[in-house]
Amino acid sequence: MLTIIEQTGRDDYPGVRRLTQPTITAAIYARVSTKDQQYEMQLHDLRAYAKRMGWQSVEFLEKESSVKKRPVFDSMLTAAREGRVGVILVWRIDRFARSMKDYVNTTLDLYRWKVRLISTTENVDTGDDNPFAEFQRGLLALLAQLERRIIVARVNAGIAEAKRQGKHCGRPKRIFSIDEALRLQRQGHGLRAIAGKLGVNFATVSRRLAGVAKPSLK
Repeated sequence: MLTIIEQTGRDDYPGVRRLTQPTITAAIYARVSTKDQQYEMQLHDLRAYAKRMGWQSVEFLEKESSVKKRPVFDSMLTAAREGRVGVILVWRIDRFARSMKDYVNTTLDLYRWKVRLISTTENVDTGDDNPFAEFQRGLLALLAQLERRIIVARVNAGIAEAKRQGKHCGRPKRIFSIDEALRLQRQGHGLRAIAGKLGVNFATVSRRLAGVAKPSLK
């Protein structure tokens, strides 16, 4: 049984309309990058694959816009996360993911949700019955970990270089008049009230006033 999901703006899936309501087993995802491109080249192979496997299917068809959001893709992932989709069929991985980072993170999510990903033209199959799937799962986890470490290393290197150049790192320092804070304190205002009046947080006011030498009483 086949269901086609199109971008329309209805409520069922965000940005899509359900034409019929079968039990969803396989999600067919097709994406084109321009208005002139058509889905048919992708859909022919994907429909044939689903039919050969005897799967019911629902089609998620997306025309990519200039913005980064993919509402139909997000709707498909929601269906996968909620257990309404057990398999995702794509024609090529570049139709599914926009970058290696996108592919790694999304595929790891699908592993956690126990949803199988198949690229019909590239011999990619993350199903448990594929002997290569376990190796691929470990490789993707290593790539994700490597990327996180690279990002952390780059951030730390940038902070170290900024400090070497004498630049301030972290949140910008809040500037306020210590004389005004002392005046408010002499008027009997508490630290929290002073902080509110000066537009700074309590800890900043407390620390600065604590560092001011109090006049000695003679």
